[in-house]
Amino acid sequence: MTTTSTTIVATTKTASVPIISAENIRKVYPTPDGGEHCVLDGVSVDLREGEIVALLGKSGSGKSTLLRCIAGLAAPTSGVVRYRGERLRAANPGVGMVFQTFALMPWLTVQQNVELGLEAHGVTPAERRERALRAIDLIGLDGYESAYPRELSGGMRQRVGFARALVVEPDALLMDEPFSALDVLTSENLRSELLRLWAGSDMPTQAVLIVTHNIEEAIQLADRVLVLSSNPGRVKAEINIRLPRPRDRRSPEFERHVDDVYGILTGHAPEGVAIPAQGRLSPAPTHADTRIPHASVSGMSGLVQIVHARGGQAGLADLAEELLFEVDDLLPLVDFAVLLRLLEVRGASVRVTDEGREYARSDILAAKEMFARLVRERVPLVKTICTALAAVPDGKLRRNFFVDLLRRSFSEEEANVQLDIAIGWGRHGELFEYDADTRQLALDVGGHAAMSAVARGRTGLRVDRVRPDEILAAEEGSARAQPRSSQRRFHRSSSRSIGEGFAGRADLRVGSGRPDSRLRSLAPRRAAANMRTNPATPSTTVRAPLLMTTPRTRTTRPNRNSSRLRHTLRRR
Repeated sequence: MTTTSTTIVATTKTASVPIISAENIRKVYPTPDGGEHCVLDGVSVDLREGEIVALLGKSGSGKSTLLRCIAGLAAPTSGVVRYRGERLRAANPGVGMVFQTFALMPWLTVQQNVELGLEAHGVTPAERRERALRAIDLIGLDGYESAYPRELSGGMRQRVGFARALVVEPDALLMDEPFSALDVLTSENLRSELLRLWAGSDMPTQAVLIVTHNIEEAIQLADRVLVLSSNPGRVKAEINIRLPRPRDRRSPEFERHVDDVYGILTGHAPEGVAIPAQGRLSPAPTHADTRIPHASVSGMSGLVQIVHARGGQAGLADLAEELLFEVDDLLPLVDFAVLLRLLEVRGASVRVTDEGREYARSDILAAKEMFARLVRERVPLVKTICTALAAVPDGKLRRNFFVDLLRRSFSEEEANVQLDIAIGWGRHGELFEYDADTRQLALDVGGHAAMSAVARGRTGLRVDRVRPDEILAAEEGSARAQPRSSQRRFHRSSSRSIGEGFAGRADLRVGSGRPDSRLRSLAPRRAAANMRTNPATPSTTVRAPLLMTTPRTRTTRPNRNSSRLRHTLRRR
């Protein structure tokens, strides 16, 4: 891809006949118990010559599944995919595919990887070589023809993926989150070079269909943006982007489109954007149908505190830009806070509710008690778990009982993920415990009662400034009336929770492995600024926002044999 400066003219190379049309696509996967998991339901998409179309949605919206149906790599359960008017019954002969994970053959050189598609089409070796070298030069990798993928950076590997897709000169280029595995600067560079190719005469393709979860990327690249709802995926809205290229991300028109998409994704369509019937919100579901957002308590608490520190209101686009979040980072946290009614969404912004304001101002134990009450009242799955455990004499049930319950609406894998999230929330609120060895859930009767007593101030201690050992000593009066085993369990969990409240590390999303350092670093700064502008009254205790954390696993004791071995080696 060339690096020369080029002015990119306005949007589309117009045409009327669709290259590809997908009509009422429905895709269902069987579940292990004989049920069905619907990924796509009634999705229709047209891709015409001279346009770039973006498929945008949260995780679980079926974006990649739809792309594979269009490419002929997966057959829809019902519905029709057509290429140039002909029904597709095998791999689509008119498309090239760019994958998120590069998908290069590590034992082949750059040139050999690019020639793969041509070889499958039966092109002669001489012509393969000529066309491959031309494509490699086009994407700016000339000089690396004999290099292996292990010798290339991530950006260079994705360039090879582009060359392999373009060398067959497809009518349509399909891209499945092609920039998500790259760093910010590399992905921005590749996006710009893709647009330069599209504006010039060297682009050997007539249309582009890109899957993304980056809202700004969709607005920057696409002429049309199709927003998909989740579980199952349906077309929620279609937005036409009539901005000249290159597009200025700071322009009011660009920012308005970004706000429109955020409003649609959060269920608040802006004026002038029509949402089809298949994309409208359905009535409140039952517990088995309610999908819990993949978000942690720490991330949700940090988001509420940041919005509260901003005066109680913040734009979603501003939060995403400041925290460097994408759709799958920010919206699950928003969904979690909205589910607990700590935040409310209005258009493309969020506001703190009265309960959210109380939660943000509470000390450690009061906030934890409030969370326990809200999550039990307003998260149907957590409420179901608590009710079921309370209904059995010993307060214990095996994990499989709840997995079987969830498998009526989710796949086996997703049922386990949903249960793991609910267990994490319940353990944080000390509503119930989970033993990974026996795979049993049990009511945490003593822990939550004692926590409630301390949070309500029955001990007379200031719980916002005391040390964990002082809190444990103050809890003796509340916990003494309980069985000794309950006292020990509560002391361990309280010490762990309080200690981690001051110095713990937690993830933004369950299982994401991504630290919430941005939330933790921003919240105290926002609170400090708020304290300077709004000094507290003498009777008010002002604290920097505290991010709630999920319980950690206990550390193991060092191995004595390894210690002896290190001692012996030092002596030698």
